Amino acid sequence: MSRIVWIFDLDNTLHNAVPHIFPHINRSMTAYLQQHLKLDEQTANELRMYYWQRYGATLSGMMRHHATDPDHFLWHTHQFPQLPQMVLCEPRLRHILKNLPGKKLVFSNGPEQYAQAVLQLLCIDDMFDDVFAIEHTRYQPKPQLAGFIRLLCKHQLNPARCVMVEDSAENLQAAKRLRMRTVWVNTTSRLPAYVDVKIRNVLQLPRILSRLI
Repeated sequence: MSRIVWIFDLDNTLHNAVPHIFPHINRSMTAYLQQHLKLDEQTANELRMYYWQRYGATLSGMMRHHATDPDHFLWHTHQFPQLPQMVLCEPRLRHILKNLPGKKLVFSNGPEQYAQAVLQLLCIDDMFDDVFAIEHTRYQPKPQLAGFIRLLCKHQLNPARCVMVEDSAENLQAAKRLRMRTVWVNTTSRLPAYVDVKIRNVLQLPRILSRLI
């Protein structure tokens, strides 16, 4: 039997991005829309959220409707001079990942430079065989299937042997369409049909391992 392949989301899966990271990115993206689309702050913020909800990433809406250069957008919206103070580390995470059997990948809607920096600060960058960031999807972020398929093709993976670990239900729904097993990192009591296992955080992975392999 071929070994299991773990595909991890980054933000709000491997670390808690809510207190510091996401507010910073949201402000940076709103400011970008203000400047480049000549909008007031409220309108820019509403448009940012609309694109994120409709396409899975604000960048997708900017590219589709405003011919925005993706590298320019990502560079300007992912500047983190205080990143070491913003990333919340969980000391047990490295031990948990080290003892998970199988290959491990990161699949993030963020840019590679940001993802690598966060993984280094979490002291787990050497735990993964690859970091598949939005550049590698040709800017087709989760939950679009195209990015998933590019990841599968790059590593010649059988999706039935993959476990997607994510905080986003929409992204897991896409993974399940490809026949991946799905782990939802969430505190709700809801359990959608496309979720195989739900955990409160990734530190609980060892206790549900037998249900996945």
